[in-house]
Amino acid sequence: MTSPSLTAENAVAARPGPPAGRSPGQLMWRRFRRDRAGVVSACVVVVFFLVALAAPLISAVYGKDPYTTYGLDEGGLLNEFGYPVAPNGGMSGRFWFGVEPTLGRDVLTQLVYGIRTSLLIAAAATVLCVLTGILVGVTAGYAGGRTDYFLGRFIDLLLAFPQQLSFVAFTPVVYSLFVSPGKETPTYLRVITLIIVLWLLGWMGLARLLRGQVLSLREREFVEAAKVTGASTWRIITRELLPNLWTPILVQATLMLPALVTAEAGLSFIGVGIVEPTPDWGRMFANGAKYYESDITYIFFPGIAMILFVVAFNLLGDSVRDAFDPRTKR
Repeated sequence: MTSPSLTAENAVAARPGPPAGRSPGQLMWRRFRRDRAGVVSACVVVVFFLVALAAPLISAVYGKDPYTTYGLDEGGLLNEFGYPVAPNGGMSGRFWFGVEPTLGRDVLTQLVYGIRTSLLIAAAATVLCVLTGILVGVTAGYAGGRTDYFLGRFIDLLLAFPQQLSFVAFTPVVYSLFVSPGKETPTYLRVITLIIVLWLLGWMGLARLLRGQVLSLREREFVEAAKVTGASTWRIITRELLPNLWTPILVQATLMLPALVTAEAGLSFIGVGIVEPTPDWGRMFANGAKYYESDITYIFFPGIAMILFVVAFNLLGDSVRDAFDPRTKR
């Protein structure tokens, strides 16, 4: 006969144990997957980046390119005023998004390559801004003293410049440093210049945010314990501080990239960014502003694409923030 104590022991052993522990990354991913808006936004963002990367492939499969002036080379596409003959901007089975007024270039390939150009510039500038913000913000917050004072005043000085006006003012100045007056600026130099200008005027907000975070974290017990054990400054920063800074870094990066996309498009719109014949989102808006009274279809597709991209990226930033810290969820 089985003793009561043995039966109780068996019953306790048969009970299910606690669930296996999950890492912070796994918990974040689980919370993010539950956010439908975040998942949909992430899918939209991924589609935009895939379209940008696959622009040459899409052009080859579609059979059009963004440079050929189909309306000038072929009759029957544009009328005597330079506008598409077919309704809805010339949309047809051959030209899915229609043709551009005046020149008759294909709108779909213009948009695809325009997304590629804008995302390339904005993504490169975002990476540089994030790296610079981390370097300056963490250095100022951890070093403190005079280092923090001078870096803080330098950040304040740069933040005092009106950002949009500074973009417009500094971009031609950078062009003039490399190209003599009267010569046309090469496209690659325009791209590099835009990246530099967006970088130089875009990292300060993240740096100031991280400085405040580090000032708070450096007084915490785990940092003091690392100092007592003789850990080097590099190890304290990389092993103790940075893991606690990924939330603001990722959130700010997801909000910074669409802001830089719109800034780059704005520079191209006013003529100090990418110019003809290179496809660009801003240049399409500039051309669409000339044609919208007679052909609103041309600006419709880049406008919808820009709205979808910016809204999706902003929603993604909110979802990432809520996934890392559910206490911030409204």
